[in-house]
Amino acid sequence: MTGRRRIRSTVLPRSLVRPARAGALSAGALAACAALVAGCGIVPAVTEGPGDDTITVMTWAPENAGATTKPGMPAFAEAYGRWVNAHGGIGGRSLRVLTCDERDDAVAAARCARRAVAENAVAVVGSYSQHGDAFLPTLETAGIPYIGGYGLTHDEFTSPLSYPVNGGQPALLAGLGRTLADACGPVALVRPDTIAGDQLPPLLDSGLAAGGHDPSGDLRADEAATSYGDTAERALEHAAAATGERGCVVPALGDRTGTFMDSFRRARAEHPEVRTATVLGSVDQTVLDASGGASGPYEGAYVTGWYPEAGDARWDPMKEVVRAEAFGDNRIDPADAGVQTTWIAYTVLRQAVESLGDGEVTADTVTAALDGGLKVTTGDVTPTLRWKFQDALASIGLPRLVNANVTLHVVEKGRLTAAADGFTDVTSTLRDAAL
Repeated sequence: MTGRRRIRSTVLPRSLVRPARAGALSAGALAACAALVAGCGIVPAVTEGPGDDTITVMTWAPENAGATTKPGMPAFAEAYGRWVNAHGGIGGRSLRVLTCDERDDAVAAARCARRAVAENAVAVVGSYSQHGDAFLPTLETAGIPYIGGYGLTHDEFTSPLSYPVNGGQPALLAGLGRTLADACGPVALVRPDTIAGDQLPPLLDSGLAAGGHDPSGDLRADEAATSYGDTAERALEHAAAATGERGCVVPALGDRTGTFMDSFRRARAEHPEVRTATVLGSVDQTVLDASGGASGPYEGAYVTGWYPEAGDARWDPMKEVVRAEAFGDNRIDPADAGVQTTWIAYTVLRQAVESLGDGEVTADTVTAALDGGLKVTTGDVTPTLRWKFQDALASIGLPRLVNANVTLHVVEKGRLTAAADGFTDVTSTLRDAAL
């Protein structure tokens, strides 16, 4: 029984994955990696090397990067490591959790990935990055699975070594469209004027069409703008068109959504009342808190999410980890979707390792377990998770999207609160999206 990674063959189970490197890194390569780590502010490795019964994993996220800061994810990963080791480890093996500040920067994300390789990590777990094209090739080359990314990038739903636990932006937008079809008059979508932004209108419109609603007004915006006054005016004019029904404005600008909402708040007083709606990734609990809570611009907004509301009893096991190992750590908010995603991702890791019994735990064997039909239960915060090479949404270019369930929330008194019971599965809606 060992946590050491065996020498890999050059043939991986996925035909799309680049051949893995055989053997350990050379001393020169390790020295180069160490130099990279020292120069990029990444959390230092522990000085002791892992023992034979130690499993090494990594979690990364931006820890001090403005609107995209997600320090709660690596902080929770460290707390989970302490907790699981205090309870006998995973299958008798201790868990070594490394963290890395991704900085919302492609170069830093690539450095984090290279450090995961240098440290013989068996997986990258429960992480957040908008730079999948910067780190996934490195993980694929080394054969390291990426378990439970936040779902921000298209790459996470196409890479054969990615094991997402939620449906990312595609599921959220399709689900939001289906909700707004019953609740809104004209719908204005404000999205980045980029190639990635071009994918958003068909996703929202697929949900609107499923509810018999007209397509949204597609309003492009500069994703690097410092003010969105003109865009806010255009969105209000479209949503407030004289139809007898209150319209809705949907900002989907990622970390620029807050900048748009500042402009929107100033402009809306001169227009008929409209409702706002958005998705996790553009807004989550940390954004609501930072923007003023109940007095902020999101009060009353619809928000589609991936998981049950934070007060649901299904989150109690996660909260017990926080109480036991991170009480008073203000970085960790159990209501944050990033923290919740990290908890689910480590649940996947634990069940994958336990499925190996007394066998060797390596990146290859963890990947083989996940590819071999393993069914992961998450305490009903998601449906049972199982990854296939080609899943139900492969036809629209999302072969790794296995969980298309969404939940509907509304912002009440500054908190995300459940607006409907249970999950909505938008798989069939996504199949009809004109991507």
